[in-house]
Amino acid sequence: METSVPGHSSSPLPDDDRTSTSASASDNSRSYEVQLPAALNLFRSPLSLLLEYSRVMSTSQESEQDRLTVNADSEARGQTQLPNSALSTGEVSIQIIRQENGEATGAGEDNEGNAIGEGETVPLAASEGSTSREGSYQSYDIHQFARWVEQVLPFSLLLLVVFVRQHLQGFFVTVWITAVIFKSNDILRKQTALKGERKNYILFMIFIGFMFQVIGIYWWFRSDDILYPLLMIPPSTIPPFWHAVFIILVNDTMVRQAAMAMKCLLLIYYKNGRGHNFRRQGQILTLVEYALLLYRALLPTPVWYRFFLNKDYGSLFSSLTTGLYLTFKLTTVVDKVQSLFAAIRALSRKEVHYGSYATTEQVNAAGDLCAICQEKMHAPILLQCKHLFCEDCVSEWLERERTCPLCRALVKPADLRSFGDGSTSLLFQLF
Repeated sequence: METSVPGHSSSPLPDDDRTSTSASASDNSRSYEVQLPAALNLFRSPLSLLLEYSRVMSTSQESEQDRLTVNADSEARGQTQLPNSALSTGEVSIQIIRQENGEATGAGEDNEGNAIGEGETVPLAASEGSTSREGSYQSYDIHQFARWVEQVLPFSLLLLVVFVRQHLQGFFVTVWITAVIFKSNDILRKQTALKGERKNYILFMIFIGFMFQVIGIYWWFRSDDILYPLLMIPPSTIPPFWHAVFIILVNDTMVRQAAMAMKCLLLIYYKNGRGHNFRRQGQILTLVEYALLLYRALLPTPVWYRFFLNKDYGSLFSSLTTGLYLTFKLTTVVDKVQSLFAAIRALSRKEVHYGSYATTEQVNAAGDLCAICQEKMHAPILLQCKHLFCEDCVSEWLERERTCPLCRALVKPADLRSFGDGSTSLLFQLF
C-alpha cells in the first residue's frame, strides 16, 4: 500500500539528480580511500609507489582522470559518447547525432561497408589501439613483478636478520674493519699530499693506530685458524663456507692495514731525507702496493684449497674442483707478478714515460720558472708538447690528469698504474 503526503510529491528523482547524487557519494568514498591508506601504502607496497612516482607505472587516479577527460571532451563536441561499459571492455561506441550543417544524418557505413541507420552504434577500431594495449600489458607485467618483489622482500629481510643474529660478532667485526680501512686510506692520501709540510709525530701516531688495529683483531680471534693462511698454511680443519669467507676477508683487510702502517714509515723517511725526492717516494709506494697485491692474490689460496679438498664429496670431485681453482688462481697470480716486475723496472729506469729530461739550452729558452709551483725548476721535464715543468710537480699532476697543465694536450698514460699518492686498493680479494 502506498500513501501520499499532501504538498509533497512522491515522484522519483530525475536522472540528472540521481547521477549527481551517486557521483558525490562515489567522490566521498574515493576521498576516504585516498586519505586512509596513504600513510600505509609506503609500508605495504613501497616498490609500487616508487614505480608510480617515477612514472614507470600509471596510478589509478591518473586512469580515472583520463576516463573523465575523455567523457568531458566527447560531451563538449557533441559527436561521441563513451559509455562506461565500453571503457571497461576495451571497445568504444559512437552514436551519430547530427552533422555540421545541422541536418540529421540518415545512414552511414561501418568499416566493412555495411549500412547503418540513424542512432545506431558501431564499434570503432582506434588507430592507436594496439599501441595502448601493448603499453597496458607492459604496465601490468611491471605491476605484477613489483607485487611479487613486495611479497618476497619481507621474508628476505627476515632471513637476513636471522643470518646477522647467527653471525653477530663476525658481522660487526666485518663492518668495523671495512669502515676503518676506508678511513685509513683517506688519511694516508692526505698525509702524502702534504709532502714537506707533514709532521713526523702525526705520521708516527697514525702508524701506532694502524698497528694497534691489526694486533687487536688478531688477538681477539687468536683461538681461530685465522693466522695460518698468513704463512700460506691451510687451516687445520675444513672451514664452513661463511667461516672461510670471514677468514679471507679479515686477513685481506689486516694485511692492507699493516701495509698502510709501513707506508707511514716511508713517508717519515722521505720527509727527513735530503732533497725531498718525492718522485722516488711515489715509485717506492707504487712498488709496495704491487707487492701487496701479489701477496693478497696468494692469501686466499690455502683457505680455498682446504675448502675444496673435501673427501666427503668424493676423491674425484674434490680433486677436480681443487685443480680448477688452482688453475684459475694461477692466471691471476701471473698477472700480479707481471705488474710487480713492471713496477721494479720503473723504479730502476732513469727516464720518464711521459717526456724526457730537458737540457740547459731548453730550460734557458723556456725560462727557468715552473708554471705549476711558480719557483725555479728542479729536474725539469720536457713533455711532448714542448712545455717544461719540475719533475715532482708534473708527476703529481699526471697522477690525477692525463693532459698538459698549460695547453691541455693529451699526455701518453703510463703502462702501469701509479700508487704514488699513497692510496691502497680497496677491492676485497676473496678468491
